[in-house]
Amino acid sequence: MAKTKVTNTDSKIAVVIPSYKVRNHILSVITQIGPEVSRIYVIDDCCPEGSGNFVENNCRDKRVTVVWNPENQGVGGAVMTGYQAAISDGMNIIVKVDGDGQMNPHMISDFVAPIIAGEADYTKGNRFFDLEKIRAMPKMRIFGNAALSFMTKLSSGYWDLFDPTNGYTAIHRDVACHLPFKKISHRYFFETDMLFRLNTLRAVVVDIPMDANYGDEVSNLKIPKIVGEFFFKHIRNFGKRIFYNYYLRDMSLASLELPIGVVMFVFGATFGLVHWINSLQSGIPTTAGTVMLSALPVIIGTQFILAFIGYDIASVPKRPFHLQRKSFGLNNI
Repeated sequence: MAKTKVTNTDSKIAVVIPSYKVRNHILSVITQIGPEVSRIYVIDDCCPEGSGNFVENNCRDKRVTVVWNPENQGVGGAVMTGYQAAISDGMNIIVKVDGDGQMNPHMISDFVAPIIAGEADYTKGNRFFDLEKIRAMPKMRIFGNAALSFMTKLSSGYWDLFDPTNGYTAIHRDVACHLPFKKISHRYFFETDMLFRLNTLRAVVVDIPMDANYGDEVSNLKIPKIVGEFFFKHIRNFGKRIFYNYYLRDMSLASLELPIGVVMFVFGATFGLVHWINSLQSGIPTTAGTVMLSALPVIIGTQFILAFIGYDIASVPKRPFHLQRKSFGLNNI
């Protein structure tokens, strides 16, 4: 497939680079950013290595602006700071690239092309597209991403996406302007929480195939410490999304299928479990009628839940949010 060439005349493209303990890599990342980018924002997130000052003293690229966060806000907080700076400067598309060298800056054109073409509001990397390249990825990351991807599909509603923790992203400014910056998780749950927030806007999100480079960078993510937090936040986001999309903003057959299915399944399972325990204690076999009275609600309830999931999968946003605003004369570009 031919690579789409994007120049800075197509759109005002900005790059945001969160900077925390990436002093050894950040200058190399900046030098690889092509001329299609108009502005580069390096966000010093209270970096103990003084990466902001290091960039100011050693980088001669006139596109670079260093922004300091007064306190460490995590990757999400740094990205939000970059988004706000880019929006204030009138940038149209904002790309987020990590400063540790894992992401290839030469792919920026690939990430912004679907947005410029009106096919997406937000693009994100997918390191699992090429199965041959997956072998180079640490096994723990493969397992973790597979589990997180399934949970993210449920909580965000983007059933066609994978690799939810991938931080190589691009977003249209009209979408970024509508994000609740103060509510989005600022730390490791940031990328996943972004997908949930984008779904509440009905924004179109597209995966971009990419390879990841693993060098001497050190991850600050400690899986045992975040498992419980991630699980709780996924459950919370799932509940909010269902309420927003199926009861607050719209009502459909699926709005009835889910509660009916859950109630019938829980009733049947509970009824069957109680009678099974009683049967064990009394030694009296459960009658066929009792078994059917338990099994039938479970079967029907399961069918209702599967019907809801099918409807939810088919409801993935397909019309870009920023084009809808443009059609109504609402965008600011």
